[in-house]
Amino acid sequence: MSWIVLHYIGIISYAATGAFIALETRFSFIGVYALGFITAFGGGLIRNVIIGVPATELWEHSAILTVLITLTIIVLIPLKWIDHWRRWGLFFDSIGLASFALQGAMLASEVFSNDLGVMILAALFTGVGGGMIRDVIAGRKPLALKEEIHAILTILCALSIWLGWDSPLELTLTVLIVIIIRMSAIHYNWRLPLPCHNDERSEFRMPLNFGFLFKKVVRKSSYKNGK
Repeated sequence: MSWIVLHYIGIISYAATGAFIALETRFSFIGVYALGFITAFGGGLIRNVIIGVPATELWEHSAILTVLITLTIIVLIPLKWIDHWRRWGLFFDSIGLASFALQGAMLASEVFSNDLGVMILAALFTGVGGGMIRDVIAGRKPLALKEEIHAILTILCALSIWLGWDSPLELTLTVLIVIIIRMSAIHYNWRLPLPCHNDERSEFRMPLNFGFLFKKVVRKSSYKNGK
């Protein structure tokens, strides 16, 4: 598995997730193509802007043709088959997350001589950028903002490239690990043990309750004074 393989795996996977969500949202076929292209190239565009690489390098004829063929196949699939996308949508999204994050880290490593900070940023925005734009356009809450596992896995990808794990076997293994962790996190609802994830949210409701009680007390005292 090399840069080219990661690139094509990423754009095909993310184009597919964009198309599936467009169909679920009942977009027209124009919307399917638009959301598919945006998802496939959105993360790479953000990455190129961050690391100073010309955005025009994304517009390779072969990549555009690959996305076009992928989206055309999805558009021609009978609509009843699309209902099965829920089973595979997150799987394709995980593949795109892993391959794009690795690709972003590899490009940043070449441009900035293995600078870990830039590699993490490039991996993060390449991995989740297209999906975030896709979800916002489709009127959904971005998965990357609901699940911290996205950011953790992109950092893991950046660290693997920084440590020199860039042989075909190591890249393939990293992709598989990311997919397994992501799917397991979704299945078992893994969350970081942070205070904001506490199921008991009484502390968040207290300001509202105190405000309500304060207004109630003021109204009662005003009513008594009026008497």
